[in-house]
Amino acid sequence: MAKQGMNLVKATGTIGGLTLVSRVAGFGREMLMSRVMGASWQADAFFIAFRLPNTFRRLFGEGAFSAGFVPLYAQRLQGPEGEEGAKKFSEEVLAVFAPTLILFTLFFQLIMPLFVAAISGYHGEKLALATFLTRITFPYLILISLVSLFSGILNSLSRFTAAAFAPALLNVAMLAALILDRRGGEGTATTLAIAVTLGGVLQLGLLILACARAGIVLKWRRPRVTPGVRQFVKVVIPATLGAGVYQISAFIDTFFLARIGTGAQSYFNYADRLNQLPLGVIGAAVGTAILPQVSRFIGAGDPKEAAHVQGRAMELAMLLCIPAAVALAITAGPLASALFQGGRFTAADAQLTGITLSIIVMGLPAYVLVKVLTPGFYARQDTATPVKTAIVTLVANVVLNFVLIHLYGIAGLAAAMASCAWLNCLLLYVILHRRGHFTIEGWLATRIFKQLLAGAAMGAVLWLVQTSLPGFFTGSAGHRLLGVAALVGSGMAVYFPMVWLIGGMDKEDINALLRRRGKKGSDSV
Repeated sequence: MAKQGMNLVKATGTIGGLTLVSRVAGFGREMLMSRVMGASWQADAFFIAFRLPNTFRRLFGEGAFSAGFVPLYAQRLQGPEGEEGAKKFSEEVLAVFAPTLILFTLFFQLIMPLFVAAISGYHGEKLALATFLTRITFPYLILISLVSLFSGILNSLSRFTAAAFAPALLNVAMLAALILDRRGGEGTATTLAIAVTLGGVLQLGLLILACARAGIVLKWRRPRVTPGVRQFVKVVIPATLGAGVYQISAFIDTFFLARIGTGAQSYFNYADRLNQLPLGVIGAAVGTAILPQVSRFIGAGDPKEAAHVQGRAMELAMLLCIPAAVALAITAGPLASALFQGGRFTAADAQLTGITLSIIVMGLPAYVLVKVLTPGFYARQDTATPVKTAIVTLVANVVLNFVLIHLYGIAGLAAAMASCAWLNCLLLYVILHRRGHFTIEGWLATRIFKQLLAGAAMGAVLWLVQTSLPGFFTGSAGHRLLGVAALVGSGMAVYFPMVWLIGGMDKEDINALLRRRGKKGSDSV
């Protein structure tokens, strides 16, 4: 079990570390974008154009392949046909999946003005720009969904490096666009839209090369509904419906943001970018790492070990997520000011971004726990249950949006998001628990409680430093960044030693991982 736990830490570290590289590049992109574009209506139009293909990407790419492809590919990999059978299955899926994406994209290119108008509520010049930009960015959907297919193959082979690094290429492409075109307004927005699609080309190229290095070169086949494709569709349709519910929720958030007023899209984007850092580094990394492991144990008829993997994943996720949520909530104002304020992005813009962030991160632990809990369903090829919980969450989100946005504006939307994340997390856990698939045992509850104690101590220190030394968080951008770095550093200096001393983490796993550090290893888990 110690080896299993150490392998989980190692796999999560590989994925999370490379994801962190991408997120840091993303922060560079957002810092430059806020200064070049500000919180203008042109920036809002670009964020609409960027969000729409990404929303569908989560529907077709992540929703389909995280839920259906990885378990089915792993099943064939361990079956009598082995790697050859898994490769054939991949080619059959690709032959059906790629044409479907192309037809879907062409359809939306035709109806784009109506679609963007319905989602955004824009009209006139703003609608024309948002439509034009979305037509440029929408092919990114095809590219990034194919990236998800090749990532699923590599993840099933426990080769996580290329898939985890690929998002950095999108950020590099967009950073290059901002550096080369700093005019602002419609011109820079157009250059950024082109960079999005070029970033997708770079990502797909990297993943195809990584698969080739792993000995997996897929051949194009004639689209046919084979038994493997039928099984895939049977598993994926409920997962896609579930992802669709989440994306409907994202469209609803976009709908409300567009009606809050100019700048709301920008404030939410920058706040959510900071929220997505720990979610991507911790939540996605842990979820990606445990799905193949849980699938293997379920396939081998060992549900007890599958539950243990989920327990260890929850322990690790909360160990890293709790300090991130506390730090982001307390330092939201100084952080937004240090990262984004400057150029066309004013102090008032940074303040509203900070308020939005401080509320969104209240749901961060729940967002991460959902990533830990859903593999318990997907590994059993049960993709219907998460659909049902997602529908309940969607209805709650709509109701809360109507109530809270009227009273509190963008802060109300952020509060609705955080509340619904906890609702979804609770529903998933209760169902797994009642089915006997996963229970928070005493050892896990004790460790999480100790992590919360350490997080509370860290929060107290962050609050004292921030209120006692306000001058550290004003002045030039560089001065503000140094102040925030010192603030976060002081919090970490409290949390991690304390959680180590009071037993909020598995010392045996950490020691074993550190002993192996420096040795040449592989990506295998």
